[in-house]
Amino acid sequence: MSATPIPESQPLSPITEDDIANYLVQTPDFFERHAEVLATVELSSPHGSRAVSLQERQAGLLREKIRALEHKIVDLIRHGQDNMAIGDKLQGWTFGLLKTTDPGQLPALIARDLSLCFAVPQVALRVWGVAPEWASQAFAQGCSEDVQAFASSLAQPYCGSNPGLEATGWLEDPAGAKSLALIALREEPGAKAFGLLVLASGDAQRFAADMGTDFLERIGELASAALYRLRG
Repeated sequence: MSATPIPESQPLSPITEDDIANYLVQTPDFFERHAEVLATVELSSPHGSRAVSLQERQAGLLREKIRALEHKIVDLIRHGQDNMAIGDKLQGWTFGLLKTTDPGQLPALIARDLSLCFAVPQVALRVWGVAPEWASQAFAQGCSEDVQAFASSLAQPYCGSNPGLEATGWLEDPAGAKSLALIALREEPGAKAFGLLVLASGDAQRFAADMGTDFLERIGELASAALYRLRG
């Protein structure tokens, strides 16, 4: 009677780093049962060639996270303070518009106070379709059909370099305008424009093409509401 052959044993697969990592993740009490291991594990320090304990490395990572959070908090506080300062300036500018009883003074007031409140070097505006008593005023001159059509085509304020538009001729120093913000004046969103506000700076990045336009839109809405009193 022949003996039953003994099957050959299969070679064991080597333990990988992933196996160790998975075991530690799935066995969270390992270091509680082997606390001495934590005291002997040493890692390279990110700040030099010396070795540090696992606890020290973890403490260092926590300190770095805390510093990053502190920087974020400081940035949030600074942005909040900047926004509050801008809001105060916008409110002061709006008060000036509301207190003006003579509609004919509004265009000059808007341009002057925008320049002063928000440090815009050059500001100009024109209004068309005004009532007959305002038709001879400077703010109602130089409004060609091309300018009017361009203003009506602006779905949002234009920000970017000075392409030599006709409206830049309203500025005191057109050649000094390296960047522009052009804001259409409308009775309501989607309506035809009845005016155009031009903000200009000698800084090519002041009104960059990729900047947000929400604040400029608010300025346009307030200026439009004030200047609508000039309409015929």
